[in-house]
Amino acid sequence: MDDWKSRKMPEGLKPKGRPVGSTELAWCRAVLSGTGITVLVLQASKRPEISNLRNALHKLQNSHPILRSKLHYSAATNSFSFVVPSVSHLQIEAFDLSSTHRIFQNTSATSIAPLQKVLEHELNVNPWSTRAAGSEMEVNVLFASVYEIKDAKWVLALRLHTAACDRATAVGLLRELKALMGGADQREVWSEGGINMGIEDLIPDGQAKKPIWAHGLDTLSYSLRSLRLTNLEVINAGGPRFSQVVRLQLGRHETQHILEGCKSRKIKLCGVLAAAGIMAGNSWRRSATSHRKKKFGVVTLIDCRPLLEPELSARHFGFYNSAILNTVVAGGGEGLWDLASRCYATFARSKSNNKHFTDMADLNFLMCKAIENPSLTPSSSLRTSLITVFEDTVIEQSGDGRQEEEVGGVEDYIGCASVHGVGTSLAVFDTVRDGRLDCACVYPTPVHSREQMEALVEKMKKVLVEGGY
Repeated sequence: MDDWKSRKMPEGLKPKGRPVGSTELAWCRAVLSGTGITVLVLQASKRPEISNLRNALHKLQNSHPILRSKLHYSAATNSFSFVVPSVSHLQIEAFDLSSTHRIFQNTSATSIAPLQKVLEHELNVNPWSTRAAGSEMEVNVLFASVYEIKDAKWVLALRLHTAACDRATAVGLLRELKALMGGADQREVWSEGGINMGIEDLIPDGQAKKPIWAHGLDTLSYSLRSLRLTNLEVINAGGPRFSQVVRLQLGRHETQHILEGCKSRKIKLCGVLAAAGIMAGNSWRRSATSHRKKKFGVVTLIDCRPLLEPELSARHFGFYNSAILNTVVAGGGEGLWDLASRCYATFARSKSNNKHFTDMADLNFLMCKAIENPSLTPSSSLRTSLITVFEDTVIEQSGDGRQEEEVGGVEDYIGCASVHGVGTSLAVFDTVRDGRLDCACVYPTPVHSREQMEALVEKMKKVLVEGGY
């Protein structure tokens, strides 16, 4: 068994504060326009005890200093850094029923559940976008709010800067918060002691090595290839942008059948979700007379913690994801499993060639260039490809009833990140919860409409259900 209590970073690798790394810097630039806000929302049947919640969050901030840090921008050096104050200043913002109702009046969708309305509201609250030219800035990376909603229920929302919180961090944060609110002692929670180094400084020697000329060629290759990718129809590339969410859920039997199909073919669920997205997107782009093959861009995010040196565990908070961008050719006549196997094989080859490390700088550079020059993307939409998936699926099983009751009767929760500044048309945050597939599918609007994306996700669901057999 992994003795995680003994797996601590050497003290020399845990600064109290530090400049952001290259990948983190890309998120700092992206979040100004609306990509890179991570949100967790939990719906509860009991009002959270604010003092208990505040104490639990402060304990988490003490155990994981990056959650206590402030993102500091220096106008003099045009640089960002994490600064860790000695004491947490986190305040929990509370909204009563009338305040929540006023917030909901600003949403265009009346049919979605209150939990999802809170999620969409939080995805579009951006405290990191107010930096004025030539000014200093210092903002928390973590914010907490409690919303009262109808039927005597409440929603707890945690909003984080993605530079300090990838999906593994969000999952770990949720688990540790529930444990602390359920009565666990702080000594039972992993303690890091300081902010760990950025991902670039932990890549094993030689695995990210690439000659300068190769960087140039690959950057050019990615740029030219993106011009030939097939994208979803852009509804409106102008005007203020927001992130919205469509939820894709399958039953236990349907989920089990898909997971068994993945196991028998030795592929991961990310390949199936990517294939379903491509098949759904392709059905929208096909005409009655055209059956030619099209190229689709698929971004797969990898949790690099086990691949770093020294190796990190999921209990090391921060951003340690890397992306692999692949092109998948589809003609519309493929079956789900054939295309899923091809999607996964393409990704696996790229990973075996260390593309997640060697191309990290190239993709960060292109991300920033797209933000600065929207005209480089289709219809100036800032869309870089069709779909984002995660290599590994989050597996969740309900805790015992006593802990859930002390937490406040948690009934449902969703976690995802915003994408409306720059990114793919659809980002899929997948979880298998108590044997059921539950995906938060995030998209930018008005680049894409809610009706368009609800139809796309419904088509994905149909592909998964019918094609999985």
